[in-house]
Amino acid sequence: MRYDDFRRSDNIDDRRDDSGGGGGGGFGMPMGGGGLGIGTVIVLGLVGWAFGIDPRVLIGGAEILTGGQQAPTYQTDRRSAPAKGGAPTDEMGSMISGVLGEIDDRWDEIFKESGQRYAGPRIVLFKNATNGGRCGMAQSAMGPFYCPPDKQIFLDTGFFRQVETRFRGCSGNACKFTAAYIIAHEAGHHIQNLLGILPRVTRLQEQAGSKAAANLLQVKVELQADCLSGVWVNREEKKRPGFLEAGDIDAALTTAAAIGDDTLQRQAQGRVVPDSFTHGSAEQRKRWFMTGYQQGTVQACNTFGAERL
Repeated sequence: MRYDDFRRSDNIDDRRDDSGGGGGGGFGMPMGGGGLGIGTVIVLGLVGWAFGIDPRVLIGGAEILTGGQQAPTYQTDRRSAPAKGGAPTDEMGSMISGVLGEIDDRWDEIFKESGQRYAGPRIVLFKNATNGGRCGMAQSAMGPFYCPPDKQIFLDTGFFRQVETRFRGCSGNACKFTAAYIIAHEAGHHIQNLLGILPRVTRLQEQAGSKAAANLLQVKVELQADCLSGVWVNREEKKRPGFLEAGDIDAALTTAAAIGDDTLQRQAQGRVVPDSFTHGSAEQRKRWFMTGYQQGTVQACNTFGAERL
């Protein structure tokens, strides 16, 4: 991915120097609700690694995974060091700033086409753990996630190395585009929030008659975010021909397959349970990303009305 000419966004809080969230470092521990069993912690970690919405925000997250127990709350009373505002100057931070700038510009154009106003998300960069505002404590094990109440994306940049080494979702220079795909996926959740999709899904999940039904709604949310990330790539390629390099799209598809629910479940427990999917299968994630990339419209990403997920 060529990103030298990307517009750098300064809508970033860089907390990477605030090791462990401040006040002595380390993670905030789950409190209340009887605690989480190790199996649930593993599954929550896998869901987080698949990147998406903070599982405590949607009904389809921690409540489902804990069998209806009270979702965990996190200690957030530690003081954090002041974040560095503005566009980061290091290589990783500069790339993220550039991707966010281009995501905002393309979505601003898309929203204007339909007479709507766009306001972009803020990215919080951190290491190990940080205060996640109204979404509790953000931790590395959760993977990248979007916090709807605060309209913020939380991202431990070490996750990108995990994509390459743990999930083997990319290699070499193509990992830069994989990082852009991940950020665009989180921005897709922000688009859903602006369009009122996330609040509607939350209400539907509250009314769902089963965990499987609530899970299916969240799968539709996640696949739509994959599709919306593809829409951004489509628009960016038209705006900046040549920004994609050989192997970039393949790397994104490999990553999508590596974090499919079936892939993660098979690795974690040796079997696949479709009713417990919360992000979609490897095949679904690849197909919906390509749908957005090939068609380039929000309308093409209507996972809620699709006959086939």
